[in-house]
Amino acid sequence: MTQVLDNIEISTGDQPTVAVIWMHGLGADGNDFVPLVDELDLQGLPAIRFIFPHARTMPVTINGGYVMRSWYDIVHTDLGRQEDEAGLRASQLEVEALIAREKARGIPAQRIVLAGFSQGCAMTLQTGLRHPEQLAGLLCLSGYMPLADKIGAERHAANQATPIFLAHGRMDPVVPFARALATRELLDSLGYQLEWHEYPMQHSLCLDEVQHLNAWLRKVLA
Repeated sequence: MTQVLDNIEISTGDQPTVAVIWMHGLGADGNDFVPLVDELDLQGLPAIRFIFPHARTMPVTINGGYVMRSWYDIVHTDLGRQEDEAGLRASQLEVEALIAREKARGIPAQRIVLAGFSQGCAMTLQTGLRHPEQLAGLLCLSGYMPLADKIGAERHAANQATPIFLAHGRMDPVVPFARALATRELLDSLGYQLEWHEYPMQHSLCLDEVQHLNAWLRKVLA
């Protein structure tokens, strides 16, 4: 059985009936998106439990082997080359363990959103599209589809109709905008329900994006 990752929990009310599992980017930790909870307008929605897990630490090849929190190794600046498939699949199991814990605490899969930024976005797509039960939604920021050549065969029909929010900065120097466009085209070709947004920003969040993802969350969690 996969051990549940250390994480930060914030609930917007007593006895939450909805969960949002939010994965951070390379070198960050669960604290990175905690402040976002206060920026969202969640009034009128059921009580939500936000879970911000900390990825395990590992040497990251692209950063000279420096040990940092990372969901998987990054070997090359071209994110599609030499992908760390073993690392991706190991972290997928850890995200699945977080989903299983929420279910054990009484929140069904259909009321669980997976969310993530950069590497966390990759983990959201890696896990969510393969999950064998329908999820409430996939919130994907400034990231990309990992193992893109395998998703067609490995995706599970349970999440074919799950709403996906995909957003990216046009001037992103970390995850190139072209990689986001390729992810959008792949998801479109596979028939997913996709809400796409692009912004004049780099590898970050902006106010318009927060407002758009807030509206999307309110829609999928109402």
